Amino acid sequence: MANAFTWFFTLFHQEFRRGHLEAFQTLMGLSLAHFFGYYNPKQLADFLGIPHQRLYEQLKTFSLYSLKALLLKFMVHQAVEQLKPILSQSAATQSRAGITIAVDNSVIDRLGRLLRCTYSWYSGRWKKVVNGQDLLGLVMTINGCVIPLHLLFCAKQGRANTNKPDLLITMVTQLKDAFAEEGIDLTAFPLTMDSWFVSQELRQRLEALGFHQLVLAGKGNYTFTLRHETHPAATWKKRLSLRAGQWGIDVPALRVPAHSPTFGRVVLFFFQKSTTRSYYLLAFSRPFLRGAEIWHIWKPHQAIEQFWKILKSLLHLTAMQLPGEGLYTALLIKVLAYVLVLRCQTHKAFSKSTLTQLMRKISREGDLRALLVEHFHWPLLLT
Repeated sequence: MANAFTWFFTLFHQEFRRGHLEAFQTLMGLSLAHFFGYYNPKQLADFLGIPHQRLYEQLKTFSLYSLKALLLKFMVHQAVEQLKPILSQSAATQSRAGITIAVDNSVIDRLGRLLRCTYSWYSGRWKKVVNGQDLLGLVMTINGCVIPLHLLFCAKQGRANTNKPDLLITMVTQLKDAFAEEGIDLTAFPLTMDSWFVSQELRQRLEALGFHQLVLAGKGNYTFTLRHETHPAATWKKRLSLRAGQWGIDVPALRVPAHSPTFGRVVLFFFQKSTTRSYYLLAFSRPFLRGAEIWHIWKPHQAIEQFWKILKSLLHLTAMQLPGEGLYTALLIKVLAYVLVLRCQTHKAFSKSTLTQLMRKISREGDLRALLVEHFHWPLLLT
């Protein structure tokens, strides 16, 4: 764990010189506390025997701009560190790494109404509209490891520049520029999206940014022409016979060219996820992708669902409810904790453990006070 802390503090030594050492150590201390079951400042303050107001005051040091900048910087550096060794190797090695970018959103249930960005959103988990916060995320998968790249809370719908497609384009543009500064072309990687984002306008805007490998989950009401017949996708899913045992595809599937009045010539990839549920994907690229390529690109997309579950269940995202700008402070702390867990998992002693097993092992065998004394030099956390 010492190496993980060294990486964080080395990365942000410039922030220390700006006088944020105490505030940043508070963020790191709160992230470390997640390993021991303390998921918000009040719980950690009670453990340390100090007034919780002292921790909250430090968390107010950062502005909203600096919080978002820190969050983006953390995530980009984590991805770049893993990408560069892979990109220096052969094309076959890069392909086996399964590098993809996935776009998805998740609704965080909230009971409070005064928290920032709280609104009525449709929740896929509850299959209905709930009161909460909608978190839009882009994550990268590398060798099965999920690395968050950009996370943004969606504000109330209906106002200028607050719709999700516009927010997504802004996020993708920021990421593209951030990776370009590191000498990496982000548009070289495939981009996958849930059916919510399927539209010809968004496709064209992404292609204008340079993303030409797009795989999107399709909606059942879209109409396609196959074999001189025209039907909605929901009908085609029932009529087409999927084939099992195809090379490179571990589910029953079928790849077919089609024509759409909305998208023009496309490739559809139908696959069976269970014995009763079938889905299909829209693949946009020139030349058209083969079935195994489409499945190889889409398969890691489910990892983003695992990432949401880790944030909500393992790291207890809803346990930290800081009002106002504290929304991004809480998110930064949770992402710090997640990245810290990932870096600990690279150590030999934890390499075969799941994230849950790793955190339980550290909780059983470690001592939070001892770790604070060893790695931190601010009296507030050591009182």
